[in-house]
Amino acid sequence: MDYTPLLAQIILIVGGMLVMLLEPFTAPEHKSRLGQLAVVSTALAAYSLKFQWSSHTRGLFSGMLIVDNFSIFFQWLFLVITGITAIISMRYNEREGTNRGEYYALLLFACSGMSLMAASGDLILTFLGIEILSIATYILAGFKREDSRCNEASLKYFLLGSFATAFLLYGIALIYGSTGSTNYQIIREIASLQGPPQITTIIGLGLLLVGFGFKVALVPFHAWAPDVYEGAPTPVTAFMTVGPKAAGFAALVRILVQALPALGADYWTIILWVSAILTMTLGNIVAIRQTNIKRMLAYSAIAHAGYILIGIVANNNAGYGAVLFYLVAYTVMNLGALSIVLTLSGKGDARVNLDDYAGLGRKAPFLAASLSLFMISLAGIPLTGGFIGKFYLFSAAIQKGYIGLAIVGVLNSVVSVYYYFRIMVVMYMKEPDPGQPDPEPVSLPVLAIVTIAAIWIVWLGVYPAQILNLAGNSTLALK
Repeated sequence: MDYTPLLAQIILIVGGMLVMLLEPFTAPEHKSRLGQLAVVSTALAAYSLKFQWSSHTRGLFSGMLIVDNFSIFFQWLFLVITGITAIISMRYNEREGTNRGEYYALLLFACSGMSLMAASGDLILTFLGIEILSIATYILAGFKREDSRCNEASLKYFLLGSFATAFLLYGIALIYGSTGSTNYQIIREIASLQGPPQITTIIGLGLLLVGFGFKVALVPFHAWAPDVYEGAPTPVTAFMTVGPKAAGFAALVRILVQALPALGADYWTIILWVSAILTMTLGNIVAIRQTNIKRMLAYSAIAHAGYILIGIVANNNAGYGAVLFYLVAYTVMNLGALSIVLTLSGKGDARVNLDDYAGLGRKAPFLAASLSLFMISLAGIPLTGGFIGKFYLFSAAIQKGYIGLAIVGVLNSVVSVYYYFRIMVVMYMKEPDPGQPDPEPVSLPVLAIVTIAAIWIVWLGVYPAQILNLAGNSTLALK
């Protein structure tokens, strides 16, 4: 057995264990070095994937683990998300008095779980990856143990997550009962030989969609997201809005395309078509009413999950390539925006209301300009990565005849302009309260991340071809 394809996973697990072992022997004032070790682990894991990019698909452990460009693309994305989260967390944890080594170990373990989800070729391994990710994020959401909001967020996430896991397991059990296997390829072959799908397979598909709908916050399984995103530590919110969401979509796409394509035209495309409309519409409409910026971005994340569903509903190479590209663009603009929110929120995340951003254009012009750019991209304004991503998602839907779905997506993008631009109006056109304190100085790592994210989001909007080609080549392995 060649274990080279598992090298990135091994590095992450060993890195997490090493952080845990060193934590008791690291002085409190040097805990950030454990965060640096986590960043180094993600960098080494990303480098190890460089040599695995290939046009060939390989299966390990009797096909349970799939090594292809699709899984490598997502593993790179997860490693970037985890590394950036660790970087922005160090200063935040020092400020909040929560700079402990297990935080960074949990990030590495969560990244390992996300990678397993993207590379899984078996429902059992997919479930294990989901649970590794979920347990780590349950703890991270409540990491500030003395904060009642964090405790509430963690408990809600745990209880609702456990409930959704039950649906997922029942779905796996029913699909296994009707096909006799949990391997994607075997499920596909058995389902194609059965003729009309069995009722147990259809119900199993429905339960799987419920489980994954919770993981990526699709309507009507989204209720946990606003409370958890608002109550969790801001770096954890940044991580959860992009990492688990991308992992959930990666696993969902694999299951639908490689295991259950026979149910696409008559079943899951219809269900996801309805869910996409509901998710986009509810996310954007409720976001208009929010005055807490973390809660607003939570509903924004729900709406963006609806946009991503459009590419899956299209069920063609253009749609799946657009999904991968949009996940990259969404990661860049969301991590950039929440890095700024993290800096401006102050100790205890006390300043996260829109009124706290009044006059920011004069007090911190670079942060205000960068946040404006990220809001413009999230709204899908031209010359940004967000616009290009939405353009290709809607184009893929139109190619398959889903013109109405594309129109609903465009209308929802127009609605989102209101609450994204409202932040800019507050920053540049509203006077701050006389007693409002000035923003704290921006740390050099956060400044670098915000700068790079701003450059990237413009680059993706002007020269998207390279990432589009990379995403297109990654989706070829799905068929």
